Amino acid sequence: MSTPGIIIAVICFIAGMAGIFLPVLPGAPLLLIGMLIYGFFEQFTHLTWQFFLGQIILMCAVFGVDYLAGIWGVKKYGGSKAAVWGSLIGTLVGLFLMGPLGILLGPFLGAVAGELLARRNMEQAVRAGMGTLVGFLGGAFMKLVIQTLMIVWFFSAIR
Repeated sequence: MSTPGIIIAVICFIAGMAGIFLPVLPGAPLLLIGMLIYGFFEQFTHLTWQFFLGQIILMCAVFGVDYLAGIWGVKKYGGSKAAVWGSLIGTLVGLFLMGPLGILLGPFLGAVAGELLARRNMEQAVRAGMGTLVGFLGGAFMKLVIQTLMIVWFFSAIR
């Protein structure tokens, strides 16, 4: 086991887990980078191509959850396609204009705006906005589970 490699990997893992709630940090890719760095330190003795293929699949699952969770929340709470688009646009705009707080407020305000533009009433618009928050929190939980699985698999592979 490479001590410098494990230290760098753990730093990447901590940053990657923080990325679940801080969208400026690429969560799952940081986990994978940490694993690759460790692999270089130990000449990929324990980490095979099958291991990395599985990790890449899990990383893609994290991206899928990230994308689909907000959409699911909007749809589950009765939002229209306009709310879904508003949520996606609100995520981008919110992130750039409000920083980390924008990841919560942007999708909410975007979904509300989308519903209002689709001529829905305020109650329905706010309901769709709440769906984005529920989707975000549900997605964050699922990402936590998947990323924890990635890390557990890593440590079991290097033993």
